[in-house]
Amino acid sequence: MIYVVIAFLWVALCLYLILGGADFGAGIVELFAKKSVRKQTRDMMATSIGPIWEANHMWLIIAIVIMFVGFPIIYADLSNYLHIPLVIMLLGIIARGTSFTFRNYDVLDDQWHRLYAVIFTYSSVITPLFLGIIAASTVSGSIDTEAINFMDAYIYSWLTWFNGSVGLFTVTICGFLAAIYAVQMIADEESKTYLRRSALNYTFAIFIAGALVFAVSFWKGIPLYQWIFEHPVGYLTVGLATVAVAMLAKALRNKKDGLIRVYAGFIVLMILVSVSYSHFPNLVVFKNGTYLSLLDHQGAEKSIAMLAWALLIGSCFILPFLFYLLYSFNKRVHVKIDEE
Repeated sequence: MIYVVIAFLWVALCLYLILGGADFGAGIVELFAKKSVRKQTRDMMATSIGPIWEANHMWLIIAIVIMFVGFPIIYADLSNYLHIPLVIMLLGIIARGTSFTFRNYDVLDDQWHRLYAVIFTYSSVITPLFLGIIAASTVSGSIDTEAINFMDAYIYSWLTWFNGSVGLFTVTICGFLAAIYAVQMIADEESKTYLRRSALNYTFAIFIAGALVFAVSFWKGIPLYQWIFEHPVGYLTVGLATVAVAMLAKALRNKKDGLIRVYAGFIVLMILVSVSYSHFPNLVVFKNGTYLSLLDHQGAEKSIAMLAWALLIGSCFILPFLFYLLYSFNKRVHVKIDEE
């Protein structure tokens, strides 16, 4: 049953990055839009994420529950050494959600709306930034379990150049997903053209941020290249992702929007597989070379069995209604943008 639990954990994290990433990316696209079209961009992003934005956090909650129940040792160590970035990320989620709600549903358009917009956009950057930092911290060997002072134990365990570059890479992925997601939610052709161009720009930004990650890993002696290309799966996933990028770019240029969400999600999925495959089953790698394994550091056998059955049975109830929610709100709306 342990593999059932691990599969649900991995799927929950993937879906949180893909679906929640598109949610976070709405604020990123709005923040970096030109001032002349920022209001229209805000309306398009709010329209695209409005109906389902809160449901995306379900995947994060599932992942946290799985870690707490199924892998308590790993959960405790991560909560200890990475408590600062975790708190910042959670504060970002709270600030982002409340500001989005107040801005969207407050009937008065006054200075408070501008404050809500600032909180929403900047927390939309901060949250995925620290999500990427946390993810990188678990595998980069930056967590020092033998540290004897606060800075080494709780600051330099995550505040490194490599972890920061991965955080920046995560931000670009979220902006990319948001632009892609919004294309099919907007009916006005001029606005769709603007979003397609934004999606291509964020695709280019992903390549730049990815190159930065590799450059920093080489500079800091982190074997990222070996992690990805030391096995055939790495070559396969990178190859498939490259093909998907080409197909996505062609679809955007030719205004063929039918499969662009599938291409975008597949690209992100291949990135996750290429990086995570070489580390399995080790979820956390420490500075001294020791590690925490999903197989060696699991909870009690009965706890794992009950958790697996709860996830299997729960998914039978949750997933159909989630898909119905996505289907119900998957309707195009008119939000016109004028770049003049």
